[in-house]
Amino acid sequence: MVTGTRRAMRRMFRETGMSTSEYAVGIMAACTFALVLLGVVRSDAVRNALVGIVQSALGLAG
Repeated sequence: MVTGTRRAMRRMFRETGMSTSEYAVGIMAACTFALVLLGVVRSDAVRNALVGIVQSALGLAG
C-alpha cells in the first residue's frame, strides 16, 4: 500500500527537469541580459573608464 506522501514524492520526482517552454524563457532572459550588458559596455562612460584603466596600467608598466 502506497501512502499519500509516497505518492506525492513519486509525482514530484517525475516532474523534475525543465520543459521546452522553460528552456525558451531561460534563453530569452539570457539574451536580454547579454544585450543590456553589451549596451552598458559600449556606452561612452564605460568605454572611457576602460581606456583610462588600460592607459594607466600601460603607463605603470612602461
